[in-house]
Amino acid sequence: MSYPEPVYTEGGGRISAEYRPASTAPNLLTGNGGSTHYLATAESTHGEFGLYRMNLGPGVGGPATHFHRTISESFFILDGTVRIFDGERWTDATQGDFVRVPQGGLHAFRNDADAPASMLLLFTPGAPREEYFEKLGEVAQWPEEERAEFFVKHDTYWTD
Repeated sequence: MSYPEPVYTEGGGRISAEYRPASTAPNLLTGNGGSTHYLATAESTHGEFGLYRMNLGPGVGGPATHFHRTISESFFILDGTVRIFDGERWTDATQGDFVRVPQGGLHAFRNDADAPASMLLLFTPGAPREEYFEKLGEVAQWPEEERAEFFVKHDTYWTD
């Protein structure tokens, strides 16, 4: 395997780093003390990846078993315990644990603990996941056809 073709071909570099302090408010608040921080979106990385910090409140469920056709999803546990399903068994992932799910890989996650948990979610290549996160809470109220279109649009295929 070799390095990809150069993206930056100008002179001696440029000032372009993006700084996001830890004190930055989350982009999305969810029920039961949860939140999501949009650290690097597909738009900001020109489609290279998407990186999100997801904070899960105590005892908060997560998505049922699903897979993605176009993106891989990786989990890095920052704090607490996140139960991650690999299509065969549930694993309690704790601080410092990493799980990578390639395209087509069955997976699910949830926080069954009585304490909050926090993790980084990495999607590669980048995809516009923000709309998915923001509308997920209301999708259950939509007509079946509209709900199905939403999930296909966001490369999410349920198996349960």
